[in-house]
Amino acid sequence: MPKSAARPLRSKALIGMVHVGALPGTPSGEDTVPMLAMRAVTEAKLLMDCGFDGLILENMHDRPYVHGRQGPEIVAAMTRVAVEVASAVDLPLGLQVLSGGEREALAIAQAAEAQFIRCENFVYAHVADEGLLAEAAAGPLLRYRRSIGADGISIMCDVKKKHASHALTADLTIEDCAHAAEFFGADGLIVTGGFTGSPTDPTEVDRVKASVRVPVWVGSGVQPAQLGRLFESADALVVGSWIKQGGVWSNGPDAKRCKEIVAEAARVRG
Repeated sequence: MPKSAARPLRSKALIGMVHVGALPGTPSGEDTVPMLAMRAVTEAKLLMDCGFDGLILENMHDRPYVHGRQGPEIVAAMTRVAVEVASAVDLPLGLQVLSGGEREALAIAQAAEAQFIRCENFVYAHVADEGLLAEAAAGPLLRYRRSIGADGISIMCDVKKKHASHALTADLTIEDCAHAAEFFGADGLIVTGGFTGSPTDPTEVDRVKASVRVPVWVGSGVQPAQLGRLFESADALVVGSWIKQGGVWSNGPDAKRCKEIVAEAARVRG
């Protein structure tokens, strides 16, 4: 039985990314689903043992991404991984399925009894590296969540998603985008830098936090030296690149780095 619902996400949380290996059918996919699940469980346990407050499972190794509906092999593999991770760790758990797989993520999260998903294209259109994200996800996604009885799963939404051009919404401030996402029913917002591992501008976090009433997370480029400043406004920090070997997102986690950033978070909170 999954354990992820056993503990709520704490205030000023540190959330670690588990980048699931390339899934079946993707350009880099080589491992079997049991192997992928075993590796994800090992990484999740390491992050839990180091003191992280929550986890997100993401299929980032599936690059280059196909936007929109994901194949049944992706859903099946991610479900197997999510259920095994949720059964192995006692932490709040989230799901992201790239790209534009928010419906799939919601169904997987429900099966694994996870607590939240991450959605990058909740409001407005974007031009991303995987192509044109022409439709906002909010309307269909919230109706889908209601239809499957998954209202208890939170939807955390990126504001001006990374790896994307925002020329289409250049006349909108980050506060405007945050307000629109909250108005359309986002349970929380995520502010990022321009790319994976890019530092998030703390003044943008401040601006978003001041303009909405929902929780605000930081979603990229988090390093120990930044924690104090980011936690002035952020309710949680998602860490994916810095905790990996050499600070490279595609490598495995580095226990020393994990313990270092957890210790700094404890010092800042204290």
